[in-house]
Amino acid sequence: MIRFWGVRITMHPFFVIIMLASVLTGHFIELVTLFAIVFIHECGHAAAAGLLGCRVLSIQMLPFGGVAVIEDRGNLTAGKEILIALAGPMQNMLMVGAALLILQLGVGDPEFIRYIIQGNMLIALFNLLPVMPLDGGKIVQALVSLFAPYYSTLMWTYRIGILCSLGISGYAISRWLAAGDGLPLNLLLIGVFLLYSNVTDFRNVPYRFIRFLMNREEVFVRHATAGSLVQPIISFPAKPLDTILRLLKRERYHMIYVMNKEGRIMAVLPEQRIIGSYFKQNTEK
Repeated sequence: MIRFWGVRITMHPFFVIIMLASVLTGHFIELVTLFAIVFIHECGHAAAAGLLGCRVLSIQMLPFGGVAVIEDRGNLTAGKEILIALAGPMQNMLMVGAALLILQLGVGDPEFIRYIIQGNMLIALFNLLPVMPLDGGKIVQALVSLFAPYYSTLMWTYRIGILCSLGISGYAISRWLAAGDGLPLNLLLIGVFLLYSNVTDFRNVPYRFIRFLMNREEVFVRHATAGSLVQPIISFPAKPLDTILRLLKRERYHMIYVMNKEGRIMAVLPEQRIIGSYFKQNTEK
């Protein structure tokens, strides 16, 4: 484990094995270059997160890529999440620009420089696919959360991610069965990794939603300061609290209008009142 500017940099055991194997197969330089590109990509996420006030826990180098682990306290705005997600591919585009300039100047080995350009383009475009937990998936999730209830956004983006992951894995296996000329291991590993990540994140949705609820006071302060309009939620006395809370939107502040069967307003409650009652109810159980 290495520490750089207070951030832990870890390497998966299989990552080390692959690096050693590349020495024996004569592809060490190409593999090191590719993982250097991935590392700079992840550093882009980490740098953006740090500049936006988030704590970066670690950068993990995996056998088929990397991941910047950022502490999620449930208080990130959609705009900040999008900026952090875009920061990785932006590093790839900057490296492509630098490589093209070097190519034009006629410096270095042209074939190796083209490999750097291709590697950066591949990693940037792959990460921009709209599938969780890739950068494109995070951007889509953040954008959808501006218009749809936050809980539903989490549930459906991870469900779609699971389906896409199964599709990638199934496609890899079908190619192997149809062609019979070897299993496309890289594609299968990507599918399995995406599937594992989406299933894990899907199971953690309740915890992420609780963090979201615990930080709603910040949303109130932000909207009160800006003088934003309140968005109403219509409810009935018998409606469960968790059902009401699942209607909350990320960048909106809500007032809950409790109505009787005749359609008359019985009470108007701020969302903090519902959240407080929800936590009290669950604590007493």
